[in-house]
Amino acid sequence: MSDIDKLIEILTKIRGGFYHFTDTRNLALIRASGLLYTRAQKEKERVAIAPGGNDWSLDADRRSGMDAFVHLCFFDDHPMEWIARQQGRIADSLFLKISPQVLRIPDTLIVDTVSNRADAVPRPAEEMIRNLDLKVIYTRTDWKDPAVQERLKAAKKCEILVPSHIPINLITNIPNG
Repeated sequence: MSDIDKLIEILTKIRGGFYHFTDTRNLALIRASGLLYTRAQKEKERVAIAPGGNDWSLDADRRSGMDAFVHLCFFDDHPMEWIARQQGRIADSLFLKISPQVLRIPDTLIVDTVSNRADAVPRPAEEMIRNLDLKVIYTRTDWKDPAVQERLKAAKKCEILVPSHIPINLITNIPNG
């Protein structure tokens, strides 16, 4: 059994998944298109969206090619979402829960830090799963322990990068409208 199969099995048992935060103003587009698009695709089609990233982050994504991926995180909270709400880029946010089956999409990558950092090295999901701190992500640990807090802080920066788009059938909690 591959590492991808093992992680999908674990997540299926615990009804887990991955997350993508978005402004609720973007939900109509997602429902209408049936897809969760990448930033580059939205710009190409001149689709108006409410972005979560600031100008620096969006520019860094373009320069690094990360705008060609849908970015997912392992937690249903994210520091960037909080900042986007505080700065008014997102009015009302929703963490879309994405099925673990997304790991089966060809050319899906994982990076063990923020993807648009200069030293970030996204790698194939199969290769990177064994490098993730799955214990701190998926099990109860001593959250008061400073070492665990640092591990958790690092894990919250990890990203799953899905090329092109995510089909709506892999979004498990999209509201009907």
